[in-house]
Amino acid sequence: MALQLIEKRPAEAAAPVITDAEGEAMARAAVNLFRRWEITDAEAAVLLGGLSPRTYARWKGGAVGRLDIDVKTRLSVLLGVHKALRILFTENARAYAWVKKPNADFGGASALDIMLRGYLTDLFRIRHYLDAARG
Repeated sequence: MALQLIEKRPAEAAAPVITDAEGEAMARAAVNLFRRWEITDAEAAVLLGGLSPRTYARWKGGAVGRLDIDVKTRLSVLLGVHKALRILFTENARAYAWVKKPNADFGGASALDIMLRGYLTDLFRIRHYLDAARG
């Protein structure tokens, strides 16, 4: 069997990159979202992948700084959760309160309880759940 020459083709495009400016904007939005969700700074730090309380305090003061890919991904997923809730609920109060409400689909736990486990996959679980609910 002879070797066959395989024609070169361009590599597939990489996944979209979240720029530093976009990351900073998402961080500012997340600070506001967490205030509306009425979660503690410690809970916010867990949702953001173990961010130090000092760093989160700087975020709240408007100094975000450089974000790594994990934090940018977490921010993207959390804001996706927010977007899905805003689509599902016409009343803002219900959309913001949903994350703390017990949910039979989560064994009586709230979405926040699930997300506070700390794993990125837990954030995705809530995001996918809401995406499915949206249809």
